[in-house]
Amino acid sequence: MEDSNNQFADAGAPAATNDVEGQAQDEERDPESNSVLHQPLLLKRNTTLSSSPLAMVGAKVSYIESLDYEINENDLFKHDWRSRSQVQVLQYVFLKWALAFLVGLLTGIIATLINLAIENIAGYKLLAVVNYIEKERYLMGFLYFAGANFFLTLVAALLCVFFAPTAAGPGIPEIKAYLNGVDTPNMFGATTLIVKIIGSIGAVSAGLDLGKEGPLVHIGSCIASLLGQGGPDNYRIKWRWLRYFNNDRDRRDLITCGSSSGVCAAFRSPVGGVLFALEEVATWWRSALLWRTFFSTAVVVVVLRAFIEYCKSGNCGLFGQGGLIMFDVSGVSVRYHIVDIIPVAVIGVIGGILGSLYNHLLHKVLRVYSLINEKGKLHKLLLSLSVSIFTSICLYGLPFLASCRPCDPSIPETSCPTTGRMGNFKQFNCPNGQYNDLATLLLTTNDDAVRNIFSTNTVTEFHIFSLTIFFVLYCILGLITFGIAVPSGLFLPIILMGSAYGRMLGMAMGPYTKIDQGLYSVLGAASLMAGSMRMTVSLCVIFLELTNNLLLLPITMLVLLISKTVGDCFNPSIYEIILELKGLPFLDAHPEPWMRNITVGELADVKPPVVTLCGIEKVGRIVDVLKNTTHNGFPVVDEGIMPHVGSPTGATELHGLVLRAHLLLVLKRKWFLQERRRTEEWEVREKFTWVDLAERWGKIDDVAVTKDEMEMYVDLHPITNTTPYTVIESMSAAKAMVLFREVGLRHMIIIPKYQASGACPVVGILTRQDLRAHNILSAFPDLEKSKAKKGH
Repeated sequence: MEDSNNQFADAGAPAATNDVEGQAQDEERDPESNSVLHQPLLLKRNTTLSSSPLAMVGAKVSYIESLDYEINENDLFKHDWRSRSQVQVLQYVFLKWALAFLVGLLTGIIATLINLAIENIAGYKLLAVVNYIEKERYLMGFLYFAGANFFLTLVAALLCVFFAPTAAGPGIPEIKAYLNGVDTPNMFGATTLIVKIIGSIGAVSAGLDLGKEGPLVHIGSCIASLLGQGGPDNYRIKWRWLRYFNNDRDRRDLITCGSSSGVCAAFRSPVGGVLFALEEVATWWRSALLWRTFFSTAVVVVVLRAFIEYCKSGNCGLFGQGGLIMFDVSGVSVRYHIVDIIPVAVIGVIGGILGSLYNHLLHKVLRVYSLINEKGKLHKLLLSLSVSIFTSICLYGLPFLASCRPCDPSIPETSCPTTGRMGNFKQFNCPNGQYNDLATLLLTTNDDAVRNIFSTNTVTEFHIFSLTIFFVLYCILGLITFGIAVPSGLFLPIILMGSAYGRMLGMAMGPYTKIDQGLYSVLGAASLMAGSMRMTVSLCVIFLELTNNLLLLPITMLVLLISKTVGDCFNPSIYEIILELKGLPFLDAHPEPWMRNITVGELADVKPPVVTLCGIEKVGRIVDVLKNTTHNGFPVVDEGIMPHVGSPTGATELHGLVLRAHLLLVLKRKWFLQERRRTEEWEVREKFTWVDLAERWGKIDDVAVTKDEMEMYVDLHPITNTTPYTVIESMSAAKAMVLFREVGLRHMIIIPKYQASGACPVVGILTRQDLRAHNILSAFPDLEKSKAKKGH
């Protein structure tokens, strides 16, 4: 039996981690994984079905476990369920909604404060730079611009490298893995939350090609996790009513609410946030969760709207209309004909091709970065600061390549040219009455750049040369910026790249179409996001809520469907690639077709023999099992059971499954018996409560057991889950994987097809890594050969 936390940094893991993982594997390897192999049943195999419990979490190799989403129906749970009063049930339901409200409220407040800080820091920095340029002090302007960006990046990188490595990056892949059943360590702590907030402000204010949307999803999830467990680990509130949520299932629901609230806070898109959680991050879903996530996002929108109304009066410095991506075209007449389907389809195809190409190149860049980051913290800092300096040089220097363009006489003099940080017509080193279109896109905040390039009724505003430079620059920056040691999101870089080629296509199609160039930019951004992230429904709703115009629905749907279909022909989504790079054991929704050719019995056959415990077990045996295995679940088997009428004598019963955490709890509380006997129900309730069973109780090395106690006994029946999920040994691996994923299991017991007197009622146990395609192929190479033949 293999432990579900024996996860595996597979072939897609960064090459840089191989040496580290190799050393850690020698220390952490399951002692049973080297057992002598039996002869194969059907297929030739060359190794055991076992793997390493290591993966890249944040910026380091970590030991990870799986989560217990399954309801543990032991005697204590059943008694608690029977004894719960109506008041307690109502209290539990009320608290769920109260926590969902708090998740939305705090996420909305923090998102507003982040936007407020970014708009003011970046805004005053840009105003100072423009002031130097107006005085023709170009070198001082560059030094101020690059120096400010350097300092802001340094703050963000220092915090991530030295205090919370898990705060780097977007955090969405790790959230996906957590909601899939993988306990990604240190992802939702208070330190991670604080570093994520400050780091996002610093990184985005520094003008780096990254967004705050991904980090906001992680921030919302951190808030939800901390609320559910009563605060940080060292300062947890021990209120009894909060301990209702001290289990993986309720924490999973709260984190789902947090992730949807984060998307809503990033785009002011409540329905889009709910659908993002449903389509992209959540593995397990139900109607009650739909209502609570929707409630959380509704609270976020109310908070954001209240702050925006307050800031319109000028009380928030430079934060006014800016700070939240909003492209309102509700007043724009969207007209298109059947002929316009052709350029719209072309945008979709381009988005799918460029999105898959972006994923491929980013995969290569991240592998190179892993080699650099492996060399130490100083190299991580230098990499981040080098990217910052390169970005500053490009953003400041490239606008000098663009020629000045005269203002359109129909535009009011007050809006062209502008010298502030906002506006579509930046003067930037141009004489009065002229503007620099490239400076309009580069020397501004990322959110303002999106608004500028999305702007409608500006047919002659941007030159094709400027848009080409903008597109090429952000393609390069998008590849080299993601992966450095700062909080970063993928949404905004992809939106900027996609909007550039969308607008260029709109300019090319100008004489032949009635669709505005700004709308082409929106469609281009949507197509590249679908081509890279492979989302459709949630993206469609997010863009509809951004544009506030239902007339865009048909063409947006068409673009997204085409982009996703084209992208799927080449490679997986960007988040799946990152999951593979990190070695996080994510279970996909669809099994490989060849997995129907192998049974779970054959998988169990290549694993070490299953370790079982008796219903009334010796303390010494329990200690020995816990010390010499890393398994997290053990089948409890009773022998000599009084058989039913007509059954053979000497029947053996599978009583259930007992968890390692519960065995450690028994040893820690020293709930031992002098003689081998079954305990009474009151004896159990006197010693344990259902809340105790929800806690994780450290390691076996922390428990001291005397020599005399080793000879005593423990009755495991009261703490054993009597209703574990079991499958028959003839079930295909494909069917077992679908069941494992959809129910959210950690252990799946395999029972024999034929019951024989005196035979063990358990064939083996399957865990997460046993059902991963890569691990199965490593144990059964013939499956890969048959797969290759079918491919030909």
